[in-house]
Amino acid sequence: AQVGLGDAVTDPAPRNITAVTFMGVYLHFVSIIFFHSLISYLLLTICNSNVYAYTCMSVYGPAVKIHPVVLASIGDSYERRNEGASRVIGTLLGTIEKHSVEVTNCFSVPHNESEDEVAVDMEFAKNMYELHKRVSPSEVIIGWYATGFDITEHSVLIHEYYSREATNPIHLTVDTALQSGKMNIRAYVSAQMGVPGKTVGVMFTPLSVKYIYYDTERIGVDLLQRTRVTPSRTKGLTSDLSQVGGSASRVQDMLATVLTYIEDVLSGKATADNSVGRFLMDLINKVPTISAEDFETMLNSNINDLLMVTYLSNLTQAQIALNEKLVLL
Repeated sequence: AQVGLGDAVTDPAPRNITAVTFMGVYLHFVSIIFFHSLISYLLLTICNSNVYAYTCMSVYGPAVKIHPVVLASIGDSYERRNEGASRVIGTLLGTIEKHSVEVTNCFSVPHNESEDEVAVDMEFAKNMYELHKRVSPSEVIIGWYATGFDITEHSVLIHEYYSREATNPIHLTVDTALQSGKMNIRAYVSAQMGVPGKTVGVMFTPLSVKYIYYDTERIGVDLLQRTRVTPSRTKGLTSDLSQVGGSASRVQDMLATVLTYIEDVLSGKATADNSVGRFLMDLINKVPTISAEDFETMLNSNINDLLMVTYLSNLTQAQIALNEKLVLL
């Protein structure tokens, strides 16, 4: 049986918050919340956290950094797949660095598969990429993804097409069926093998995979994680004041973990790590030195600015509401 690559048919309220109270609490914790990201990175080194988890470790090729929005998009395309389709494929977009490839976006590509052939709508893929370039010119094609756990003969042909669109593209497999009880994510890069002048085959070499996120993505991931403990699987957004309080509590827990680690090192219970020591020194050097008088001046200035912005926003809202009433007359 021959395996061909053809064309397929394309599937077609404002909230009122006491300004003084909010700013007072916010600026009360601003000195420790400022170090939230640095402490988080330090804890990853101390506790060997799985936020930046590694899978399919390899000594060859770049590291593949995947953002949460990519995994969410792949899962959504799998849930919306055509009836009878065993898997979905799509294009990976991102940026290429010296020793890593960062996957920041993706889109699905319609295709049909059978035992003998695979048909992919390449025109659809090109049009979607042109539209993405208008929004994010820095994102380029870096490879393609497929749901499932295995690499098939059809994967070789699809990878050959993406080899013409990108230099040394990566192939990402996402086990959306949870065959092993979890969503295994693996990344590969292809390499030709065989005797020169004879039949040449393709070998997929695994790459190391890391999960990273922007600060804005972290907010969404934390919110999704909180839905796991609710029976209805729903969770509403919290107020700004509650978020400040929650962030301060998390920072306090992180500081307690760091202090425990330092005490264990000093008492000889844990082995000292030079990299952790450098992070601690960097953290201490970043603590701002500010007097009580300067802090009080900064606090009052920020409160006055916030009150002015709140007044102007309420005034604008009132004018818009009045204009809507006059238009209806």
